[in-house]
Amino acid sequence: MDYSATTMVLNEVIEEMKPYFDEFYGNPSSVYSFSMKSKIALDEARNTIAGILNCKSEEIFFTSGGTESDNWALIGTAIANKEKGKHIITTTIEHHAILNACKFLESQGFEITYLPVDAEGLISIDALKESIRKDTILVSIMTANNEIGTIEPISEVGKILKEKNIIFHTDAVQAVGHMKLDVSCMNVDLMSVSGHKIYAPKGIGILYIKRGTKISNLIYGGQQQRGKRSGTENIPYIVGISKAFEVVYGEFERETERQKRLRDIFIDEALKLPNVKLNGPRGEKRLSNNINLCFNGKDGEGILINLDMAGVCASSGSACSAGAIEPSHVLTAIGLSRADAKSSVRFTIGKFTTEEDINYTINKLCEILK
Repeated sequence: MDYSATTMVLNEVIEEMKPYFDEFYGNPSSVYSFSMKSKIALDEARNTIAGILNCKSEEIFFTSGGTESDNWALIGTAIANKEKGKHIITTTIEHHAILNACKFLESQGFEITYLPVDAEGLISIDALKESIRKDTILVSIMTANNEIGTIEPISEVGKILKEKNIIFHTDAVQAVGHMKLDVSCMNVDLMSVSGHKIYAPKGIGILYIKRGTKISNLIYGGQQQRGKRSGTENIPYIVGISKAFEVVYGEFERETERQKRLRDIFIDEALKLPNVKLNGPRGEKRLSNNINLCFNGKDGEGILINLDMAGVCASSGSACSAGAIEPSHVLTAIGLSRADAKSSVRFTIGKFTTEEDINYTINKLCEILK
């Protein structure tokens, strides 16, 4: 029940990757014919992903994962555009890959505005408009929140920023596989994606960079990936993320509806338990696989440990720092008290979750809460 933390690698993804470990293992930058298979696989993977995201293949860059993609998007854009201004806008509920990159940029003299969110985790378009300054060079707003599943109005934000010629980045790491991601309709210039959220291996990600977007390199070396992201390409993993995209988006409509049904069964049954509340929105504003529950002051870590003992994996938004459990920054940002934030647990479902799994988890929660 923790698919948003990571997913298993699909068998069909593993099979697609296998030949590139020991048979077609050539360096795609080499000139001899043995490496041609690797070069073709790299190009085909780019074409497949670009087709699904509705962009040009040369706008797809492979990274080591979502964190690198987020860091490159923010730091690379800030450095490349600092002559225009040093103001960046983001939100209070971003992933730490964004928030800590922003902290670094603040140490380098950039000014960051952190937009608040409402009780459902949604930003205010009016607040965004009011925050824009003459020296604003970049806005970064996640497509969907990793803890409470809130889907932000990305397309609307993108239209506003396009008119003002401000670069727009979105972290779509949690949204990928659960939403259709069309970069043209979303009006984004940069978008981060991670492979291990969609049944590809850990250690592979994507940064979509719209052609013409001014961005500096984060990694320096050779001339791989059009000189923008150096390092020999990880062909097996690139093949893997491409195959995962193909599989996940090939069954997108059917699987999304199935997960929504299971999500709603889980929420409905959970809310019948005493003093349980849902964190985040219901319905279409929520990711199809996300359930985040507050257990009214009960110890969230204790609930997780008891679930683990019952064979159920879930997660808490809390972070352990220097021996102290800190409440989730996302949950406090939507107005929860520290106590309620610490008593909240996130459940996320996926491709192999069944209705039996949901019922088992609810029954175990009943026992634990008693």
